[in-house]
Amino acid sequence: MAAVIPIPPAVRVWIATGHTDMRRGMNSLALLVQEAFRRDPHGGDLYVFRGKSGKLIKILWHDGLGMSLYAKRLERGRFLWPSSADGIVTITRAQLGYLLEGIDWRMPQHTWRPQAAG
Repeated sequence: MAAVIPIPPAVRVWIATGHTDMRRGMNSLALLVQEAFRRDPHGGDLYVFRGKSGKLIKILWHDGLGMSLYAKRLERGRFLWPSSADGIVTITRAQLGYLLEGIDWRMPQHTWRPQAAG
């Protein structure tokens, strides 16, 4: 299965803690990244925002050619999010994958692994 967002290895993933007004579009979110987080929204990093209900996230990304805005809504459950006291948090690409699957990205549960061969 191909990745929905082909994230280059050098890209950093930033989570905007707390909740964000999900009525915001890409221009408004880019301005938030620039003014509130003092980051360059056109620098190639991904910025992830969560709505108040916790069921919807938006991801802002500039790939060097243009700005993209991705959205995902969970039908059940909520996206696990860092405390709002943290401000903005960076996570790995693997953790983003867990987050998008609705898995606790802070402590994913690995499958059972055998202790010995045979």
